[in-house]
Amino acid sequence: MFAGSVPAVSGASPLSDPRRLPESKDLHRPPTVSITVNGKPTLAHPGESLAAALMASGHSGFRRTPSGVLRAPYCNMGVCFDCLVTVDGQSGQRSCLVPVRADMVVELENV
Repeated sequence: MFAGSVPAVSGASPLSDPRRLPESKDLHRPPTVSITVNGKPTLAHPGESLAAALMASGHSGFRRTPSGVLRAPYCNMGVCFDCLVTVDGQSGQRSCLVPVRADMVVELENV
């Protein structure tokens, strides 16, 4: 069903991607921080869920089942366990419950 990462919009900055809320004077978010996802720097807003940051940066699947099926967040409240990732060397983290913070290192499983 999923084909991996969604391609970025040509010529767009990472934060003007159509999967993100548009910047607005009425939307008060802290400045972006850099996180590392599968060895690549990625911008995210501190405090947003890691799952939201990953989806907004184009990741449509976070892990593969033993049979090879790509899985992505489903419930976004920590119940389904479809958003499992490794964060700072700790595997099995539910990305929907992990807030983004500067310099975190994230590994997606078999993606």
